Amino acid sequence: MKTLGILGGMSPESTVSYYVNINRAVNQALGGNASAKILMSSVNFEEIAQCQKQGHWQQAGEILSEQARLLEQAGAEGILLATNTMHKVANQITDTISVPFLHILDCVAKAIQAKGISKVALLGTQFTMSDNFYCDGLLERGITPIVPDESTQKEIHRIIFDELCLGKIEQNSKDFYLKTIEDLIALGAESVILGCTEIGLLIQQKDCRLPFFDTAALHSQMAAEFILNE
Repeated sequence: MKTLGILGGMSPESTVSYYVNINRAVNQALGGNASAKILMSSVNFEEIAQCQKQGHWQQAGEILSEQARLLEQAGAEGILLATNTMHKVANQITDTISVPFLHILDCVAKAIQAKGISKVALLGTQFTMSDNFYCDGLLERGITPIVPDESTQKEIHRIIFDELCLGKIEQNSKDFYLKTIEDLIALGAESVILGCTEIGLLIQQKDCRLPFFDTAALHSQMAAEFILNE
């Protein structure tokens, strides 16, 4: 079994789901009381969020890169960044470490391609939906993202930070997300990427007629496979 280093805390709500899902997958594979060997650095999300709001991505990347380096020094054999948005600074992290980096877009694209789907609705923070790092990453992997208009993006973003990151689940917000998905279906979406690791706390597959690709769940499965692959 390999030891995985997790960069977490962005937000704590979704990091909990990573920890639980990775350990469950490892236990299902090995049985008994087996659990994953995990090292975690849980950062202060307020510090990262302020960097995001102020456009200080280099500074945020430096914070995460330093934590990744410390995880590697502590014995991590691979690094996982437990958030979608901060993959904007993935290159800063990979430049700092010598162990594998488990990129969230690799497992998401693989799952989508396995279903023969090419056009996907993308929901996430406004950074994820509007900045090139995520959409271009999908296009490079043969997947065309369809995103909401700017005003809808802002409300999706607000719900993530003001509610989901704080563990608040509101029915009105759920309805808004599902209405947004219906609008993106009308634009040709064949499936939905839950492109923020908190969104799966609000809406689930049973809520929608299109296939969901829950990035947190897919990333957790990728992590478990890495841990188990000697």
